[in-house]
Amino acid sequence: MARLPGVPSQVARARGLVTAALGRDHPLYDDAALLTSELATNAILHTRSGAGGSFTVTVSSSETAVRVLVSDAGSDGPPCVCRTSAQSTSGRGLPLIEALSHRWGFTREDGTTTVWFELLWSHLSAGMAV
Repeated sequence: MARLPGVPSQVARARGLVTAALGRDHPLYDDAALLTSELATNAILHTRSGAGGSFTVTVSSSETAVRVLVSDAGSDGPPCVCRTSAQSTSGRGLPLIEALSHRWGFTREDGTTTVWFELLWSHLSAGMAV
């Protein structure tokens, strides 16, 4: 787990922490990097973490899955998988996580929101079999 300042430059650092933990040859490397960027960006843009706070990134990997959690300083409302127009320049993060991950979710307690996603190796193999 790493705690990072809630500033935009830390999105790359969050992504780097996850990719370093997995290693470049990991088959879920690209998806994990992309989805981590989305969660870190959301933490900075849509929560109190981006107003002088911080957020944490936790990654775990096993022989069958990768799981990443991003915990932030909370917001007034829960994370939203809102649909956006084709012209919108934002709002695609959680729909992307929903589309690419095996599963995802969030918890809210004591002023903190934790959003997580899980990628499975079996989904990767299933996609290649098509």
